[in-house]
Amino acid sequence: MKLLRVGTAGAERPALLDAEGVLRDLSGVVPDIDGALLADDAALGRIRTAAEAGELPVLDAAGLRVGPPLARIGKVVCIGLNYHDHAKETGAEPPAEPVIFFKAADTVVGPHDTVLVPRGSVKTDWEVELAVVIGRTSRYLGSHEEALAHVAGYAVAHDVSEREFQIERGGTWDKGKNCETFNPLGPWLVTADEVADPQALGLKLWVNGELRQDGSTSDQIFPVAEVVRYVSQFMTLYPGDVINTGTPAGVALGMPEPKPFLRAGDVVELEIEGLGRQRQVFKDA
Repeated sequence: MKLLRVGTAGAERPALLDAEGVLRDLSGVVPDIDGALLADDAALGRIRTAAEAGELPVLDAAGLRVGPPLARIGKVVCIGLNYHDHAKETGAEPPAEPVIFFKAADTVVGPHDTVLVPRGSVKTDWEVELAVVIGRTSRYLGSHEEALAHVAGYAVAHDVSEREFQIERGGTWDKGKNCETFNPLGPWLVTADEVADPQALGLKLWVNGELRQDGSTSDQIFPVAEVVRYVSQFMTLYPGDVINTGTPAGVALGMPEPKPFLRAGDVVELEIEGLGRQRQVFKDA
């Protein structure tokens, strides 16, 4: 299933994109798309039954904002330097273990919402990423099979980053990762049963129409199953938590000088095979 949330910010309603690409209203079946829903097999079953029976009302998508596909996110765990080609372009050694950092849940916005270039920023960068959404409480998972069984679904994430704040201002990466609007998510949460192999997904990103990133999750240093298993050894993952699993090569940071960092007025578009497409216009905060 392709689950999403539509409407004005803070007042989104749950919806489903059916197999014919028609937007359907879920508000009569479930109150929202969140961790509680993803952990409730009976509620997910009701959605499937209603969809298959053709009982869900059609929504007019014209002019309707698409919000983040997930409400009340507990935490956003991020994996750094998780593609061989990205580590190479930045001059970093591939890590021996996954690099973990966090984004605050309030950085998450809709897939087409405006993204703000922070005040004083001269090194705002782009990163297309596969987001993993947790569906079952996960602690000390013992195998890759068990890890994938705890995944509810997948989505497109844009891990926007400010490289000066991240690298040059001291401390951890978090200062360059948690600026307002720095995690567009969606358009859909695609349930895990529709993603046959999370290690066979193409990722692309364009800046002002120019292709900048063109990679595949097959190049991940630590595959999705290992990322989920590994993270669960250090923290409990709950339904509705999100893991951003890293970005392929092609970011501004890895390019020759002068590096083409983002400015107000730039347009970034990104997509992952089968998971949908995003588009953001950047403006000054």
